[in-house]
Amino acid sequence: MNEDILSFIWRFQYFETSNLQTDENLNLSVIRTGNKNGNAGPDFSEARVMIGQVQWVGSVEIHVRSSDWLLHMHEKNAAYESVVLHVVWENDKPVVRKDGTLLPTLSLKGRIKDAVLERYAQLQDENESIPCAGLFGQVSDILKYAMLDRVLLERLDKKAQQVTLIYEETRNDWEETAYLWLCQHFGFKLNDPAFSRLARILPWKILRKHRGQLSQIEALLFGCAGMLSDETDEPYVRLLRKEHQFLSAKYGLSESCMNGHEWKYSRLRPAGFPTVRLAQLAQFLNNEGSLFTELVYAGSFAELRGKFHLEQSAYWKSHYLFGKKSRSSVPSMGKDAAHLLIINAAVPLLVAYSKQKQRHELLDKAVYWLSEIEAENNRITREWNTLGIRVTNAADSQALLEWHNLYCTPRRCLECTVGAALVRSV
Repeated sequence: MNEDILSFIWRFQYFETSNLQTDENLNLSVIRTGNKNGNAGPDFSEARVMIGQVQWVGSVEIHVRSSDWLLHMHEKNAAYESVVLHVVWENDKPVVRKDGTLLPTLSLKGRIKDAVLERYAQLQDENESIPCAGLFGQVSDILKYAMLDRVLLERLDKKAQQVTLIYEETRNDWEETAYLWLCQHFGFKLNDPAFSRLARILPWKILRKHRGQLSQIEALLFGCAGMLSDETDEPYVRLLRKEHQFLSAKYGLSESCMNGHEWKYSRLRPAGFPTVRLAQLAQFLNNEGSLFTELVYAGSFAELRGKFHLEQSAYWKSHYLFGKKSRSSVPSMGKDAAHLLIINAAVPLLVAYSKQKQRHELLDKAVYWLSEIEAENNRITREWNTLGIRVTNAADSQALLEWHNLYCTPRRCLECTVGAALVRSV
């Protein structure tokens, strides 16, 4: 037994309500269960109950045992003075308010159908990564796809909040925000922290001054990344070292440069080495005047996709590392990598801007972009596929990843449309 299932049962009144009384033998009638509280304080607010001959409006607190009130030290928290009913599984200790009056308590033990508790236990104890996999077919498609739409918006909102934090950090500068957010995702997870640190060392306001001068942008990026060692004397590398020495002195960057060991190469294909990604980032920054405008106001998906068709400079078409020539030509940024940047960088940026400006058409545009990208193919999406859920584009696969990670893995079945329907159906 836990508070999650008790809260669910209280919220939807899945218990025997006939001849309902408090543990103090007062007649009890539930007029309104209240609003579920996701923040600190009592579990439900604005509840309305009739106890005896008196109608009470206030909060409801849920516990497994009534003594948990004292265990959680609610008696010392003024926020709990608004509680008008204590709903528990077992009343093992009366709770007294500060004014000395007894807090009305409703015990649910013996009032809940065994089938409800058994179904919940089944979902919680299931070994499958999607706990309702064996029961999934019992739920209507309407509920399944309602959940799919919901989790997609939750995922977009969560990422937009991360963008908004950067926007606040940059003092409401969308250009710098776009730069910081985009750079971070050029790390393709493994090198995200390193790319993020580099972007904070080397602001966009410096790089944009050198737009059109690719060698200078490369010098700043590779130099501040700590990759320009003296181990090779190739003309290209000498040029970058010379440019970086001058520019780092000009902008006062010498003391803040990274160390080469901060970049990770293991488990990466050479085409995904951070050296190659930095060269592609340099090309992107060299091409774009306003990063924010180019990303958010792309006229079409094809136009946006074209911006990430990045061919690195000549040296990096034949090298994966400084001073080490590759046996074959180094490919430009591929379609999959470009799509990941659109999914993880461009789309959340657009969603954050749409929320900040309250422009719902931009949110629709972001979802449309996702619908134009092929679905991700991984263990999780394949598992959903076996349950009959369509995975036709990136909007679907992003939603299913969120569904799995945010609800299935932590067993938040009661907060899931499908899981809640299965518990309610017994």
